[in-house]
Amino acid sequence: MLSLIGIALAPIVLILIYVYRRDRYEKEPRIVLIKSFILGALTVIPILFIEIALSNYWEQKYTLTNQMIKAAYDAFIVAAGTEETFKYLAFIILIWRSKNFNEKFDGIVYAAYISLGFAAVENILYVFQHGMQTGFIRAVTAVPAHTIFGVTMGYFLAMAKFKNSNFFFWIFLSISVPVVLHGFYDFILMSGNNILLILFIPFLIAILILALKQMKFLSGISRFKPNT
Repeated sequence: MLSLIGIALAPIVLILIYVYRRDRYEKEPRIVLIKSFILGALTVIPILFIEIALSNYWEQKYTLTNQMIKAAYDAFIVAAGTEETFKYLAFIILIWRSKNFNEKFDGIVYAAYISLGFAAVENILYVFQHGMQTGFIRAVTAVPAHTIFGVTMGYFLAMAKFKNSNFFFWIFLSISVPVVLHGFYDFILMSGNNILLILFIPFLIAILILALKQMKFLSGISRFKPNT
């Protein structure tokens, strides 16, 4: 049991440390980071109920349907739509008006911690259900992916808060882009389509590069960065 929990949480801890260290110029209070992580973990409760309800609705209304359509519904609506919406709400409730959200890079840090809180609980559930091998696979796929979705959400939320124009445009991107990325990630796996499956690793690498560039950019323009 302890070994399964360790496998489930090890990649979470490593990425938490990585994100914390990338915040080079003004570290966020650890208590707020812990609260962000815990709130992200707690989002699993409403998410589970809503995902079950949405899945049951589809089963009752559409008994026969195209597999790709069902996969798209499960990926973009049930999984991505629900999970990213609650992560977004967690950020707005806890972080948006916080005095600690005082520069752009903070958006990435807090959104990533919220996402990793959710990913931690989800990972434990998957590992206990499917075993150790699943834990190893998710350590290099699902856990980094949830971090990437969080980084992207935090990037656009930071732009919304600290840019002086296009507020609603950035807000729209802060929820729509993570949902699309998350939805496409799940759709590739749920579709069962061999051609799409070939795209899985290139897609994961591409969104990882995107997230790293977003982190590098906001770190580079930090208001706390010493003049050189």
